[in-house]
Amino acid sequence: MLKFLIIFLLIGVILSLSSGLVFLFKDTEAPDSKRTLYALGLRITFASLLLITIAYGFYTGELRMGINAPWHNTPASAGGLNR
Repeated sequence: MLKFLIIFLLIGVILSLSSGLVFLFKDTEAPDSKRTLYALGLRITFASLLLITIAYGFYTGELRMGINAPWHNTPASAGGLNR
């Protein structure tokens, strides 16, 4: 569940960033338009929520890093490279 939320927030960051770029190019004639600011504000919100979610995942142990990562759980007798 947490990993899906992280993916959703990451996609939201990318979409809001790209929409901000589109609004930046489209609104060059209209200097009073605030669509770019709103898109970038939404990106900051998504990025903040993403960082909070990742910190929560590490705090609760649902996300792990380092020697506890899933790709480090290969058995030694399976012929994997051990370094």
